[in-house]
Amino acid sequence: MTASSSTERLPRLLSLVPYFLARPGVLISEAAADFGVTAQQLRKDLELLWMCGLPGYGPGDLIDLSFNGDTVTVTYDAGMNRPLRLTAEEATALLVALRALADTPGVADTDAVRRTLAKIESAVGQAQPAGVVVGLAGRESRATAEVREPLQQALQDRRAVRLRYYTISRDEISDRVVDPMRLLLVDGRSYLEAWCRRAEGVRLFRLDRVDEVTLLDEPATPPPHAEPTDISEGVYRPEPDHHVAMLVLETDARWVAEYYPVDEVTELGDGRARVLIRYTDESWMVRLMLGLGRDVHVERPERLAGQIRERAAAALRRASLAPAD
Repeated sequence: MTASSSTERLPRLLSLVPYFLARPGVLISEAAADFGVTAQQLRKDLELLWMCGLPGYGPGDLIDLSFNGDTVTVTYDAGMNRPLRLTAEEATALLVALRALADTPGVADTDAVRRTLAKIESAVGQAQPAGVVVGLAGRESRATAEVREPLQQALQDRRAVRLRYYTISRDEISDRVVDPMRLLLVDGRSYLEAWCRRAEGVRLFRLDRVDEVTLLDEPATPPPHAEPTDISEGVYRPEPDHHVAMLVLETDARWVAEYYPVDEVTELGDGRARVLIRYTDESWMVRLMLGLGRDVHVERPERLAGQIRERAAAALRRASLAPAD
């Protein structure tokens, strides 16, 4: 048995006994369909269960099954009479994912997701550790929620919108008219995918960088060739012309690795980290580094470090020449 097949089979074996206890006399073909395997595979699983049971592994200790034609009934469960329970960590991860799904427009049946949420929250019970609040990590701010509401309305009414948007790579705020296509939640962050009329292409706009939304009295009309963005590997796509800087961030500058896309994070201890960050506008990168001051050290490229030193020295010279108050 390969490693992949064994990891798939073990959870199924642990679930079979509770399943058959709840459905005495169920057809093997029906059970196989429920578990997503062939009837032949299910029979092999049941044959293996016959050799499993309580320590001692003698008569009366092993799981016992009764076959009658194409049906099967558990006659001794060896204590495996309840389905597997989620650990606190598993329950938390599942609840976070479901809550994110419930808040994402476009879900086929939001009510079903919310019903599932309620059942899991009720079932978690004692498994939830004291003092742990199960919720969506990095829950969006009130400002982001206020941006989301008109965008949801625009999607529902199929209306174009005007955005005031901050573009990090160019360190600029721009106004642009877009045709909304969908709202996305990727890696805990919310995005609007839309056809940007200025760029004449599909763009992703991070909601926490949208300063203002205005619904327009005109229909949203993305062109037929506007294709949804492939986000299977995340939102950020490095480009060949991007510069790469290696930075050491002190504790107070760790937010940089969370706010900006980075290729790599290496923990250095005491809250410090080494990161690789890509950028297109060198002047923007210089300003960012100067704003961080002693909380960041540029290891490479030397050109970037040199420009930062020159800008800092020029600022000190201007400060020394400024008249005193």
